[in-house]
Amino acid sequence: MNDAVSSDAASRPETLRTALLGLLDGLPPRRAAGAVERLIASYRGDTPTDAPILRDRADVVAYAAYRMPATFAAVRSALEAFTDAAPGWVPGSHADLGGGTGAAAWAVAATWDGARPVTVLDWAEPALALGREIAEADPDLRTARWQRARIGTGLTLDPADLVTVSYVLGELTDADRAAVVTAAADAAQAVVIVEPGTPDGYARVAEARDRLIAAGFHIAAPCPHSAACPVVPGTDWCHFSVRVSRSSLHRQVKGGSLPYEDEKFSYVAAARFPVAPAPARIVRHPRIRKGQVLLDLCEPEGLHGRTVTKRHGDQYKPARDAVWGDPWPPR
Repeated sequence: MNDAVSSDAASRPETLRTALLGLLDGLPPRRAAGAVERLIASYRGDTPTDAPILRDRADVVAYAAYRMPATFAAVRSALEAFTDAAPGWVPGSHADLGGGTGAAAWAVAATWDGARPVTVLDWAEPALALGREIAEADPDLRTARWQRARIGTGLTLDPADLVTVSYVLGELTDADRAAVVTAAADAAQAVVIVEPGTPDGYARVAEARDRLIAAGFHIAAPCPHSAACPVVPGTDWCHFSVRVSRSSLHRQVKGGSLPYEDEKFSYVAAARFPVAPAPARIVRHPRIRKGQVLLDLCEPEGLHGRTVTKRHGDQYKPARDAVWGDPWPPR
């Protein structure tokens, strides 16, 4: 974790969790579960931005309690990879496009401590209102601006050091996606985009990555380079995973007894200023065999497999401890 993170920043996941649990007080469990099931069924990726899926407070409370922890965890994981590539950089301002109830704002606050101007833009007024309410739990987020705006063609942004776009591009038309990424690039010094870890989500991230490079950005993570992505479309997709504690609402909706689930996500983090990306990135779960570890790596030269054995000396133990998504070799 970046040196700029303090104990206040580190406590934010628990602060957010407590705030979300408090929202569910008074909302009948069956209604919350029913709202989540309906909203999940409605999220098909072709919803126009002038017809919000989150229609009222009950919808927003249920969906925030269900999805916000996973969105927070995925964005925070992407931001932490970005800080590895730009360890001395701290954003002085943050804009979150399509931010809804503010998961990315919380993730930024958990990555870099201290107050900064924050603007969350979304079309759904109920989501913005709830985000504003949740932000009261954190002193550094209480002054954030929650602004209604159409996320798409015609969007104009004030300059911001950091712009985040998380779990939004899949809701937009092709033209709106291009406009949003262009607007983010025009406004920001750094852009972080997160999408679901599906083939379609990766395809949207790859498209955004190309657009950012064309705008003069350097890729900070997950890629170890700013050249063309070596993944062949239709054969594989680049994605990662982060473990998220499951709430009672998660278990009620999905069933099962596990206290956690793994959120799969794709992302790209890029900056206008020079960055130091990882020499390579582990893009699959390491496979541990007797006396050896098999790593699947994305390197500047492309995708390669590497076997680390005890003969590699001080690389062997880090290889055994490495996880999917880690830089290689460890920093």
